[in-house]
Amino acid sequence: MPTRECYHCKEEIEVGTAHDCWTTTVENLTRGLSDDLMEAWERLIETASEFGDQRIYASHKSIMFSRKTCYFFVRPQKSFLEIWFFLGRKLNDSRVRNVVETSKVKVGHQLRIKHRDEVEAPLTGWLKEAYDVCETLRSPKKGKAKKRKTISKKKRRAPD
Repeated sequence: MPTRECYHCKEEIEVGTAHDCWTTTVENLTRGLSDDLMEAWERLIETASEFGDQRIYASHKSIMFSRKTCYFFVRPQKSFLEIWFFLGRKLNDSRVRNVVETSKVKVGHQLRIKHRDEVEAPLTGWLKEAYDVCETLRSPKKGKAKKRKTISKKKRRAPD
C-alpha cells in the first residue's frame, strides 16, 4: 500500500490511515530521559506545582504549563531540557540562550537544564514571575481594541 511522510513527525504512514502525531502524553515525552534529566524534570514540575492552580499537559514535543495562557514550556531533548518562559521584560543573563519578542508585551526566554541542581534561583524566580504575570501579558480580545480618535482632513492641514 502507498505511504506518505508526515510533515511533523517524519513518520511513514499508509495513505488513508488516521494519524495524529500531535497527541502525546507527558510520560511519552519524558520516557528515556537520563537519570540526571529525569531528576531535573521532577524538580522542575515540583517547583512549578507550588506556584498555584495551573494546567500541565503535553502538546506535540513540548510539555506546557499554563493558567489561561502558557507561561512556560519544556521540550525534553536527549541531553538537556529546553525551557522557554515568558516575561514582560527582557532578561540579560548568561544562562539565557535566546530571547524572542513574542508580542508587544511578551518576551520569550530560552535556557537549557542538564542537572537537578540547575533548578534553583534565579530560574525558579523567573518561572514564578512568569506565572504571576502571564494573565496581565495576554493580548486583548479581538473586537475590544480601543477606538482611535480620528482627525478630519481639514483639521490636519496646516493653515495657509
